Amino acid sequence: MEENQLLNKRITLFALMWPILIETFLRMLFGTVDTFMLSGYSDKAVAGVGAANQYISILILIFQIVAGGSGIVISQYLGAQNNKRASDVAIASIIFNLIFGLLISLTLFIFAGKMLGLMNFSSEVYNYSRDFLIIVGSFSFIQAMSMTVSAVLRSYGYVKYPMLVNMFANFLNIIGNSIFIYGLFGMPVLGVKGVALSTVVSQFVGLVVILIILKKKVGISFSVVKVLRMPKNIIVDILKDILKIGGPSAGETISYNISQIVITACIANFMGEDSLTARYYVFNLMFYIMLFGLAIGQATQIMVGHLIGAGRRDEAYKTCLRSLKIAAAISFVVAIVFAIFGKMLLGLFTDNESIIEIGGLLFIITIILEPGRSFNIVLGYSLKGTGDAKFTLYIGLVSMWFVAVGMTYFLGVAMNLGLIGVWIAFAMDEWVRGLGMLKRWCSRAWEKMSLVKKEDVIKIKAGEEELLHSLN
Repeated sequence: MEENQLLNKRITLFALMWPILIETFLRMLFGTVDTFMLSGYSDKAVAGVGAANQYISILILIFQIVAGGSGIVISQYLGAQNNKRASDVAIASIIFNLIFGLLISLTLFIFAGKMLGLMNFSSEVYNYSRDFLIIVGSFSFIQAMSMTVSAVLRSYGYVKYPMLVNMFANFLNIIGNSIFIYGLFGMPVLGVKGVALSTVVSQFVGLVVILIILKKKVGISFSVVKVLRMPKNIIVDILKDILKIGGPSAGETISYNISQIVITACIANFMGEDSLTARYYVFNLMFYIMLFGLAIGQATQIMVGHLIGAGRRDEAYKTCLRSLKIAAAISFVVAIVFAIFGKMLLGLFTDNESIIEIGGLLFIITIILEPGRSFNIVLGYSLKGTGDAKFTLYIGLVSMWFVAVGMTYFLGVAMNLGLIGVWIAFAMDEWVRGLGMLKRWCSRAWEKMSLVKKEDVIKIKAGEEELLHSLN
């Protein structure tokens, strides 16, 4: 009972949001630091690393099948006070994602060159991209495990620790980048290869630290033996629960990233290298606009998962809508700030006036785009938190491909609007998905999707009442 009371204190919007905000910021900072430090080395190196990161993101999102799904499943079981099952899910999910990670690492090591060959880059951009993808991709299993452990800790309300670990890993990454880009301490200047090595080493150190924290704070150890000793029916049930949510969630995100690769190929083939580089710079900076929405969305998902597990559906409904208002308002204000200072920020990365000018216009369109993205993020995370993940997949597939990709070609290429047309298409996609999810949330169809059955919640509440009666 005491542990559950402590858990409830940790599961509040503010208590969850600010560490997730900082952690997400630090994860994004990994890519931005690499971009910023490489911008002094070569604009083409930036374009190459950006292209490689798109492929890494797609394949790593397979890890989200387990990491994202397990986080929601654990939240619901903790809400229902089934701590033993929550612990089983945590252990199994870490092992499953390690296996996924090793398979994907091997795939990237073997096929990196062929994957990048589909993008039709210039030879210099291709070589930079291949070097980065082979090194970072070959060790992507590190990120698979790190993502899963972080999801487990957040579900238990321990959101500060992933934040602190990412802060430490970023510090190591900056030191490593400085050594290999600028040749400090007599080390050779390795450029993109050095940035890739620095990324891998810092992520590995972060993984070791966060596994130690998981053991000390939650009492869960990384153990293959424990999974092998679990009854097969429990492992099957755990996998079904995780895949029920994690599968559609990962499918949606994978679809988004593949659609972005198609759009990137469209930009590369029809709009030139300046437009391609501008797209990478602006996209990197836009992540910071959506930062608050992502933090609020993830915090709300944990809260909704706990409330659904406890059978408190009305509270879950109101919690999501309250978070949505906050996220939309913040993203609108932050987008205006970036629109005002966008050209100045781009000037930190490049002195190419063409890139700076087009980027400034894209930030103005972002004022309309970002509130729609907040709808999409907060409502999408909340729907997944209830177990209603398939809907977000279905609406995402339709909107990403028919609106984002279709309108990119129509506006950007056929109407000759270039990147302006691409960004208008992005805004249309975010709003179509966001409003569709709002309608779904208000319909309350998600109330039937809970992983924890109503009769289980009734039994738990009856047990609590019996315990309280005996104590009195």
